[in-house]
Amino acid sequence: MKLRLERTAFKSLYTIGHLYDVTDGKRVYICDTIEDKNRDLNHNGKFDNGEQKVKAQTCIPFGTYKITFVKSPKFSNFTKYPYTKKYNGVMPWVRNVPHFEGILIHCGVNQNSSAGCIIVGYNRIVGRVVESQKAFYHLYDDFLTPARQRGEEIWIEIV
Repeated sequence: MKLRLERTAFKSLYTIGHLYDVTDGKRVYICDTIEDKNRDLNHNGKFDNGEQKVKAQTCIPFGTYKITFVKSPKFSNFTKYPYTKKYNGVMPWVRNVPHFEGILIHCGVNQNSSAGCIIVGYNRIVGRVVESQKAFYHLYDDFLTPARQRGEEIWIEIV
C-alpha cells in the first residue's frame, strides 16, 4: 500500500496537506492533515543550506517512509486518548525519519497537537482540522487494517 501526503499550504506556524491512497496508480482521497511548520524549504528531504529543525515545531522532511505499527505508551492512556482503545494503543508509526523519533499518525486539532507527527482530520477551519477521530478511524479501518491483513508493506510519500 502506498499513501501520498501532498502538502498544499505552507504557513508560518503549520503545514496543511491532503492524504491519498495511491496504491496501484489509483488516487483515493482519505483526509486532510496538519503538521508543524515546514523547514525543508527546498523540499529535498534534508535540512541543508541553513535549514534547521526546531524540536516539536518542525514537520518531517519530504521523502518516502515506511509505516509500521507500535504500541504507544502515550496513546495507551485510554482515559486521555479514548479513541485509541479500539486499537489497544497500537498506532501507525512513520519509520526512519532523519533527525526525528517516534513520529506517529494520530488525532489532534492543530500544529500544537503534533510535535512532528502527522495529524489527520478535515481542514474546514483555517489553521486546524476538525473531525479528527472520524478521519483517523477512516484511515485506520478502511485503509491501513486491510493492507495489514493482506500482508502488504505500507509506505507514505510526502511531497
